[in-house]
Amino acid sequence: MKNRAVIVNEAKYCQNFMLLLMKQRNTGVKWTTEEKKQLRSNLKHLSLYVPALIIFALPFGSLLLPVLTEVLDRRDKERIKKQGGNNG
Repeated sequence: MKNRAVIVNEAKYCQNFMLLLMKQRNTGVKWTTEEKKQLRSNLKHLSLYVPALIIFALPFGSLLLPVLTEVLDRRDKERIKKQGGNNG
């Protein structure tokens, strides 16, 4: 995703956005209704920079949030780099 860097950079200005977004992926605990509202608000702000993100702020867009966490999870790329470095 070429807009990944823009999203991550702008997310720094949204209070606890990345922590909250990754909560379900990291802990397995589902987002509360209030957390979903906060995520939706942050995504509306981020959609000013990356218009495609508006889909996550629409009704039922929270069903797609796990897809966004998959794309933005930096740890996956770090793991792949480490595994590739150990194999070669």
